[in-house]
This record gives sequence, C-alpha cells and structure tokens, in this order.
Amino acid sequence: MATQIRDNKLLKGIAAVLKDLREAKEVSQEEVYNDTNIHVGRIETAKANPTVSTISALCKYFGLTVSTFYKKVEEHL
Repeated sequence: MATQIRDNKLLKGIAAVLKDLREAKEVSQEEVYNDTNIHVGRIETAKANPTVSTISALCKYFGLTVSTFYKKVEEHL
C-alpha cells in the first residue's frame, strides 16, 4: 500500500480557509455536517487530510470554485 503524502503547511492553510468560510457564513461545524455529511472539525484542526472530492463538496456548500478556494489557501501559506 502506498504511503499517503501529508503537507502540514498546506493542511493548516486549508484549515484556516475553511474556518474563515464557515464563520463568514455563520454556521457551526455541526450545521456543516448536517448539511453536507462532512465532519469539518478534523479538517479545521489540520488533523485530517481531505480528499479532492471532499474539498469540492465543501466549495459547493460555501459557494465558491475549487480554484478560488485554493487561491485563498495560497494566501495563508
């Protein structure tokens, strides 16, 4: 089985952007879970390494493109 690559700096950027988006939308982690079936708590603390599909679903939920999301992440790096 292949080893999963983990970039902690990138995961912290993703965590920061997701938390900012969630707070801007004024929803709790529980509300995001109820709406998307995605546990964002572990992503927001950079403990989880989310898949591209998970990021895409969260982008749809927050109303932005994946490219815009990653541009915001780059600003945190």
